[in-house]
Amino acid sequence: MARHTADIVIIGAGIMGLSIAHQITRRSDLRVVVLEKGAGLGEGSTGGSAAITRQRYSRPENIRVSRDANRVFAAWAEFTGLVTPRAEYHRSGVLWMMGQSDEEVRADTARLRAEGVDAVMIDAAELRERFPALSPCYEPFDLTGEEPHECRDGEAFLLELDSGYFDATAALEDLAEAVRGAGADLRIRTAVTDVVTEGARVRGVVTSTGSRIDAGTVINAAGPWCNTINRMAGLELTWQLVPTRVQIVYRDLPPEVPRPIPVVGDASTGIYFRPESAGQQLIMGSVLEEDELEEADPDTYNRAADRAFIDTKIHALHHRIPGLPHRGMPRGMAGMYTINRQDVHPIIGPTPVEGFVVANGFSGHGFKESPMVGSMVAQWLTGERASFDTDVPMSFYSIDREPLVTADKNVLA
Repeated sequence: MARHTADIVIIGAGIMGLSIAHQITRRSDLRVVVLEKGAGLGEGSTGGSAAITRQRYSRPENIRVSRDANRVFAAWAEFTGLVTPRAEYHRSGVLWMMGQSDEEVRADTARLRAEGVDAVMIDAAELRERFPALSPCYEPFDLTGEEPHECRDGEAFLLELDSGYFDATAALEDLAEAVRGAGADLRIRTAVTDVVTEGARVRGVVTSTGSRIDAGTVINAAGPWCNTINRMAGLELTWQLVPTRVQIVYRDLPPEVPRPIPVVGDASTGIYFRPESAGQQLIMGSVLEEDELEEADPDTYNRAADRAFIDTKIHALHHRIPGLPHRGMPRGMAGMYTINRQDVHPIIGPTPVEGFVVANGFSGHGFKESPMVGSMVAQWLTGERASFDTDVPMSFYSIDREPLVTADKNVLA
């Protein structure tokens, strides 16, 4: 068996693994190896991410993490050091249509603004002026079509002006270029078949290519495959980290529908959507817990969206965009992420297995938090700060914390 050495091995080259690698290499000379089991970048959770950069969360720490990451996405070339990055930040705004009262939206807006988010409260008239394609209806909508519906304008809506969405797979390609340029070794088609431990101390990994990499630190950023890696390391967790199948629908957005279209979170119908393909398409998904489908094996799940899911959710989209023509065939796909069933927040940091570090269970929040997860882990490993760092401590997400209390226990937490 061929043997190699590194200071740090990162398992998984999705947005989390590559963000951690980039944050380490941009502030240190540590030898980093990143291992990806897939045949290319974006085959895991990141490739199916809607990559929305919203900042509205229940807890102030989460607001700060997403705020700090949002600033990275807005300055991506500077952050990556690339002259012409592939990924682009789309500052479309994020509109929250959550069925809240005027008082509740006012309080939500103040809470975000206190953390430095450019959030404003708007009424139905301003919503129509800013986004003429959207209906400001707040009346809950029966997706089955069995109950009659009469629209009723909402009182108030929250709009994040400085949020939007990013290009997920292009971001992976940029980070891969950046970490390789900094000297990191990124290996594709290289699965980890064992995590080598000695006593309660990690010693390295064995790979599917028949080699062993000795390292004092191994970081599990394997997304929905994290439980397999944790078991290899002999790590027993009290956290329930569940591989979960989520579905996305693609719908053409013809030119007669007025622009702009923001990112929309819609509680009355249980969907979210955003523009895609230079505004020629919409991506739509669900914010409902019942649409998060537990999967036993992240290698064998159905990657096509269910026809029943598409047919039901498309009614919600047409309710929110009444002028959207009823033509064309919507299509969809399914992706995978890992839900932490206790509190829908990740566990990040060291474990009882010395040298074995986890960054798992992001529950659909991972893409938008990834630059700051990298910041936390890199600060802890190197003791060095760098530009674009967050001040939210990694201990907030520690493996031995109590479950966090949030207003919602789903992807909106």
